Amino acid sequence: MKCNPKADPIAYPPRGMSRDHAARYIGVSTTKFDALVKDRRMPKPKRIDGRVIWDRFALDAAFSELDDDNVNRIDQILARSQNAFDLADIDD
Repeated sequence: MKCNPKADPIAYPPRGMSRDHAARYIGVSTTKFDALVKDRRMPKPKRIDGRVIWDRFALDAAFSELDDDNVNRIDQILARSQNAFDLADIDD
């Protein structure tokens, strides 16, 4: 079997992303992503020579900090029932 020198045998997400990729990574349009960057809910990009790059780790941290007001109702119910089971275990 011949090895393709251009193929990367390790599958991993890139650390730096373009604006389009960063928006897609967090699941929004580029217009929404620009608004999130403008109001500081998403990080500003790094500049590497002429390129504008978003750090995946910074995106992950910012995404984790987003408000959870829009949590799915079913997820809230399941979380409450799980907490009830956890509290019942403490009483035993």
